[in-house]
Amino acid sequence: MWRLKVGEGHGPWLRSTNGFLGRAVWEFDPNLGTPEELAEVERVRQEFTEHRFERRESADLLMRMQCAKQNGDHRRHLPHIKLEEDEQVTEEIALNSLKRALDQFSSLQSSDGHWPGDLSGVSIIIPTLIIALYVTRSLNVVITPEHRREICRYIYNHQRKKNEDGGWGTVIRGTSNMFGTCINYITLRLLGDEPNDKNNTMAKGRTWILSHGGATLLPQWGKIWLSILGVYEWSGNNPFLPELWLLPQFLPFYPGKFFCLCRMFYLPVAYLYGKRFVGPITPIILALREEIYNTPYDKIDWNKARGSCAKEDAITPRTLLQNIFWTSLYKGVEPMLSSWPVNKLRERALKSLMEHIHYEDENSQYICLTTASKPLNVVCCWVEDPNSDAFKRHLARIPDFFWLSEDGMKGQVYDGCQTWETAFIIQAFCATDLINEYGPTIKRAHEFMKRSQISRNHPGDQNYWHRHESKGSWTLSSADNRWAVSDTTAEALEAVLLLSKISSNLVGDPVQSERLHDAVDFLLSLVNKDGSFSTYERKRTSSWIEVLNPCENFPNMVVDIPYPECTASVLQALVLFKELYPSYRAKEIEKCIRNAATFIESRQNEDGSWLGTWGVCFTYGAFFSIKGLVAAGRTYETSPVIRNACHFLLSSSVMVDGEKVMCLI
Repeated sequence: MWRLKVGEGHGPWLRSTNGFLGRAVWEFDPNLGTPEELAEVERVRQEFTEHRFERRESADLLMRMQCAKQNGDHRRHLPHIKLEEDEQVTEEIALNSLKRALDQFSSLQSSDGHWPGDLSGVSIIIPTLIIALYVTRSLNVVITPEHRREICRYIYNHQRKKNEDGGWGTVIRGTSNMFGTCINYITLRLLGDEPNDKNNTMAKGRTWILSHGGATLLPQWGKIWLSILGVYEWSGNNPFLPELWLLPQFLPFYPGKFFCLCRMFYLPVAYLYGKRFVGPITPIILALREEIYNTPYDKIDWNKARGSCAKEDAITPRTLLQNIFWTSLYKGVEPMLSSWPVNKLRERALKSLMEHIHYEDENSQYICLTTASKPLNVVCCWVEDPNSDAFKRHLARIPDFFWLSEDGMKGQVYDGCQTWETAFIIQAFCATDLINEYGPTIKRAHEFMKRSQISRNHPGDQNYWHRHESKGSWTLSSADNRWAVSDTTAEALEAVLLLSKISSNLVGDPVQSERLHDAVDFLLSLVNKDGSFSTYERKRTSSWIEVLNPCENFPNMVVDIPYPECTASVLQALVLFKELYPSYRAKEIEKCIRNAATFIESRQNEDGSWLGTWGVCFTYGAFFSIKGLVAAGRTYETSPVIRNACHFLLSSSVMVDGEKVMCLI
């Protein structure tokens, strides 16, 4: 039976800056579980599979079962009140329901104070981790038979089969596309499944690939991963020139100015492209070369494939200007850089890239920014030295990205969202006026937040390593990740400020004022020229650089553009801080609040909505933007922006059983 282990880390290749606080890893114990518990696990798995086409997302039932066993005795047995038709909601009924919800939240808290949970839904994460392990000959080192079983369960559970096409999407609620279908089909093959299985599921996946043009129509990220695996040629890719990283930093297209999610992905990609690394050509690789193409592998026109992309994947189709740019690099610049004596420059560039990769690995305790870059860094360290300590440390951190639910084992985008979740849950408890009843829960959460704050900046010359200051910040996940985020820091700051207003006998000692100042200093360091906030760093270059985006299925990934939701989170935190600490950097904070509110207002759409990026789009954007504007003093009576927003939310509601319910869009 599987169990979730929290706050633990053992062995010579694991290390942590704060005792593995927030680390949550699933491990299999063959001796764990009673017959009744094992039967219940199988029941919820079977139930998910039977209803997977009506309900795509899992409900973390395996974790909830474990929490119920560990913490169930601490829950009160409050009555479950079900309202009859036409029955009025009384204060007593509402309070009872609220306490039941807070009891449930308390029962799900881990021993180190955070709330663990699933941060997945992206079906290409597990495949990239599996490919990285396969090409580094480490698949059996990390992946046990139990891992294989649960990974395959997850992939099959999210295949489009019932009255659909048999493919996979890049996200579990999305429609089938070439990237999702190819990479999940390949993963099943690498894990040992045959192309002609008895359930015909693999055959349906392969049929989707071939009927939609074959793997030459993969978007750029898919082409990269298949090139690493050896089932696609590097010559079928646009060039990812390592030499770009040697350009002067003042240039607007210097890679160090790109959005960190973009640059930390293409940093290892440039290294592997420069090396033209290809994994071992095994019988499975040779078989895949025959299975996923409509044309014999040795007859494929790789130059033509370079610019091809399936319509299902082309969210941002390439423009004529982009095609001219990439073709110039492909046919002119790349051949010149690959020839002697200019190729000496490539050796220097590859060495520099590897230095940056090691810096990222060491600084993040081998977690890396996200699972977009983590598996690529794994491969790079293996290419440099298969026996290196760096590679071994990478392998030890791969389980941090696995998450188990009733739908199987999936890959998380991050190593969790521990700080983000905990900050919002603290705010929710504080909003209830019931803190006195949940002192131990809040005290543990408070301690987690205090220990998760980043206490120092990145080492070395931050400009050389393309890093922003981080002292005083919080990350989305754990402190070991070290990538500070604007809105996570803002929400965390608001949470600890709210707790500072409550008796320390109940919730623990407040965060020291010096550390609160550090958090505010970090937030103010992120202000863009227009008063807005981006995610991890300030906007470093012009938006027109987005024209260089080589990826057809991920728009707006080259520039860290400003976001209304990030701006609103910071605005709310600064308003609360100003209330409690009115003398610290008062003029700068006042200016920041004023400009942030103006920016949020300027981004409202005509229908009253805001485009949200990091959640359920328009509803998410409106939720944060309205809260930010209200914190800045806007009201329904005085602000046409607020009135427009309310109109949007009301117009977005739908009727369910005769009642108006907010529709998430």
